[in-house]
Amino acid sequence: MKLASVRLIVKDMARVVEFYEFITECRAQWLAPVFAEIVMPGAAIAIGSEETVPLFRAGCAKAASNETAIIEFYVTDVDHHFNRLRVQGIEFVHEPKVMPWGNRTLQFRDPEGTLVSLFTPVTDSAIERFNR
Repeated sequence: MKLASVRLIVKDMARVVEFYEFITECRAQWLAPVFAEIVMPGAAIAIGSEETVPLFRAGCAKAASNETAIIEFYVTDVDHHFNRLRVQGIEFVHEPKVMPWGNRTLQFRDPEGTLVSLFTPVTDSAIERFNR
């Protein structure tokens, strides 16, 4: 099994796609007016308009209501990204700090409230986990 993507159901496609293009520094592929993907090594972020929900089952997902998942991106220098995002006025949940599992992490929210983390492994054990 291979993780293909994390899909976000959103109210404002253009705003959320633009946000993730900025965060990832990758261009989205618009596969339909109601669906876009940002494909990166290992997986993709799929972004679907709330109009796509009935294609699965009406009411099975609700835009702008995530309170459990955190989208995490491995970056080579979390402090570089912190400075890049700060200049753009991103409001941080927390600024860079080292977590107990060895990653230097920062957190913020996307335009519809989903938590986003950027992290860089900094302890020997964390670095080893990501270099396997």
